[in-house]
Amino acid sequence: MSSPRPPLPPFTLETAIQKVRAAEDAWNSTDAQRVSLAYTENSQWRNRDRFITGRAEIVAFLEEKWTREQHYRLIKEIWAFSENRIAVRFAYEWQDAAGQWFRAYGNENWQFDADGLMAVRHASINDVPIAESERKFHWDRHAPRPVDHPGLTALGL
Repeated sequence: MSSPRPPLPPFTLETAIQKVRAAEDAWNSTDAQRVSLAYTENSQWRNRDRFITGRAEIVAFLEEKWTREQHYRLIKEIWAFSENRIAVRFAYEWQDAAGQWFRAYGNENWQFDADGLMAVRHASINDVPIAESERKFHWDRHAPRPVDHPGLTALGL
């Protein structure tokens, strides 16, 4: 049985923003096991063209992702929320094994159970090649985005 993951639904603007930032911080750790604990045991994902069910598949997917997507750094921003749902937009930068940098742009729709665990996640994502000089996300790898680092809107993304 999983422990509750506050903040819990129903969300307010403040608690929805807290949930989004907690997710961003966890994903920036690139620790697949840590990230998986925010999801229900049977969480259902659609990530691009992949359909994933449960924590074990989430961990396997994320480990594969972060092997391929090197130097990963992510910013999430709330788009909308309701009682137990949050919509976010995000962008992340990563580098492939050949040295090409990319910025991925996307939207996610999240649905939470009563314990604050994400039960459903739908992600639509597009990758755009960028030059290294176009990178905008500069903070230590595997660390949360610094509090004073601009978000997506401030960066014009």
